Amino acid sequence: QVQLVESGGGLVQAGGSLRLSCVASGGTLGTVAMGWFRQAPGKERDFVAAITWKTGTTSYADSVKGRFTISTDNAKNTVYLQMNSLKPEDTAVYYCAGGRLWGRGISDVRGYDYWGQGTQVTVSS
Repeated sequence: QVQLVESGGGLVQAGGSLRLSCVASGGTLGTVAMGWFRQAPGKERDFVAAITWKTGTTSYADSVKGRFTISTDNAKNTVYLQMNSLKPEDTAVYYCAGGRLWGRGISDVRGYDYWGQGTQVTVSS
């Protein structure tokens, strides 16, 4: 069983940076990709970024392109999300996810099997 544990959230002023980390304990168990999703109060869980373990192919939501960078340390089974130039609209609970995708697109929440508990990111104006 894969367990995902996020860290690195917090409060930051607009324009600031944060780096989120997600450690996959228990190995990766056949997961193809790792992703970050976020959910603001009263809204659906939205795709932020994702990366494949094998090739390192990345994908980003339009709203974060050029500001966020996803990366992995395969030896440590860890995925990172570097967030720069943060905006108040980035405020949300950020969730790490891992999955086999099951033929779905890398940004499709239904392709992910394992989820972390979430970490709060708050950006003040």
